[in-house]
Amino acid sequence: MVRGTLEVLLVGAKGLEGTDFLSNMDPYAILTYRSQEQRSSVASGKGCTPEWNESFVFTISDGVAELTIKLKDSDMCTADDSVGDATIPLEAVFQEGRLPPTVYNVVKDQKYFGEIKIALSFTPEENTDRDFDKESYGGWKQSS
Repeated sequence: MVRGTLEVLLVGAKGLEGTDFLSNMDPYAILTYRSQEQRSSVASGKGCTPEWNESFVFTISDGVAELTIKLKDSDMCTADDSVGDATIPLEAVFQEGRLPPTVYNVVKDQKYFGEIKIALSFTPEENTDRDFDKESYGGWKQSS
């Protein structure tokens, strides 16, 4: 079972489909790993090519091997618009420990809607179980 800490560096995005007709989008990202959810800042007025350069930390405690990133457009008077989603496989970072900034597709309704760039690093949890010999830590020992 994989346990440890996953650090996600949200670098930026490009080629995003605009959702605002009269002005630039104000995109932000919602990063989700299982029930852990974190939100980036809003890249106000950055439109289709936002840059965040923000880090997020998640606790990994099971074998779930993907991170979901939802991109949204912050709107003042109406509900925020969905820009698209990216699903990030984590198996490679669990094995390698670190992945450089990599581009992943953003999709919406199974169509390409741009790309997002993130870097990943994984620090495995130290194994706290000690490999004691059955009789090396004291207690009752049967005499022969």
